[in-house]
Amino acid sequence: MKKSNFAFLISISIMFCINNLNAQQMLTKEEAVKLALDNNYDIKIANNNVQVAENNTSVLNSGYLPTVTGTAGATYNLDNTEAEFSNGNSTVLNGAESNRYNAGVSLNYTIFDGLGRHYNYKRLKEQYQLSELQARETIENTIVQLFSVYYNVAQLSENLETLDQTLLVTKDRLVRAEYQFDYGQNTKLEVLNAEVDINTDSINIINTKQDLKIAKRDLKLVLGETFTEDFNVETEVDFLLQFKKDSLFEKAKQRNVALLQTEKNIAISQLDIKSGKSAYLPTLGLTGSYGWNKNNNNAASFVTVSTNTGLFGGLNLSWNLFDGGATITRVRNAKVNLETQQLQKENILLSIQRDFDNAWDDYMNKLEIYNIQEKNIITAQNNFDRTQEKFKIGQVNSIEFRQAQLNLLNTELSRNQAKYAAKLAELQLLQISGELLNVEF
Repeated sequence: MKKSNFAFLISISIMFCINNLNAQQMLTKEEAVKLALDNNYDIKIANNNVQVAENNTSVLNSGYLPTVTGTAGATYNLDNTEAEFSNGNSTVLNGAESNRYNAGVSLNYTIFDGLGRHYNYKRLKEQYQLSELQARETIENTIVQLFSVYYNVAQLSENLETLDQTLLVTKDRLVRAEYQFDYGQNTKLEVLNAEVDINTDSINIINTKQDLKIAKRDLKLVLGETFTEDFNVETEVDFLLQFKKDSLFEKAKQRNVALLQTEKNIAISQLDIKSGKSAYLPTLGLTGSYGWNKNNNNAASFVTVSTNTGLFGGLNLSWNLFDGGATITRVRNAKVNLETQQLQKENILLSIQRDFDNAWDDYMNKLEIYNIQEKNIITAQNNFDRTQEKFKIGQVNSIEFRQAQLNLLNTELSRNQAKYAAKLAELQLLQISGELLNVEF
């Protein structure tokens, strides 16, 4: 009776698990990447920075367009006036009113400023390209972070499945121990050992479920909280790296995002030097205006009403012969900044060499460990199957059976860890080489 009840409960549990899995949405790696690119807040902020840099490269921010200013004004006077005219007449006005009106449009345009705006405009374009590289770096870091969490969820999911299978085997062992005890074939100790092992396996499942919930929350955060329902992830892993070490390192020296950013900073520093030197040259400007003025004078004035309209145009030349040394200092500092950027490039090249070698060795080692763990699974499974057969016919005691069971469990958990560790090591290597965004996940 006990055995039939237990089998019934196991069947119900399996059916419930299957229905629950079917009800959960499957979040594929491709979908996760797309959701992260669309909804991750760090990526959104980086894209906004790119948009600002792109706006700055507009001709409206170049300094090449003229400025046009409109002006208008009005004044009103109420005066007490005593006036003596040249013919000897005089007049006294109390509360004499007069008013003036004016309006105009003026234009200013810099024809030549020592090529300063030319270099500044080119600098803005370089700054825009730098912002794109910074956004790319953010995307790469987000993808690595995404898969770090994604594969953590996958590993915990596989671990949970393995622990569930272990618990089923332990429960079956308890049923056997109870039957054997009922028929006097063993002692109560076998039953108690099985119950203790069931509790241990159950605690491991509870802890793994909690870790899985936390990992899924972390994944939702990277995805921008776009998932509200529970979900499963893919546990299959394909290793994508097809390059040889030397060819991959050449790509790292050409496409590493940190190196590309340094090269852009070097270009910007070179333009800063040229822009600073432009202050040594004169500035030629064009000015023009159109104005309208109307004066309504009081009775003491010779002219009662006057209206003026007219155009004005001119050229102006200015040459800052000496500005106290500010330009010289600015150019000198720009040269020092250029030297600093060049030194940073050399340092980054050395860092790339070290990081690439470390990442390559780490990937090769972890991939080899994973392959060894795959072989260990076969050995541990064979050992467990043979031990289980012997346990059923009484040639192996429960302690030896439990040890074989734990060996298989630990081997499977180690295999899971090795698989995802090798995959993450591959992603780190692809990021250093600048190929992370060129592969399909």
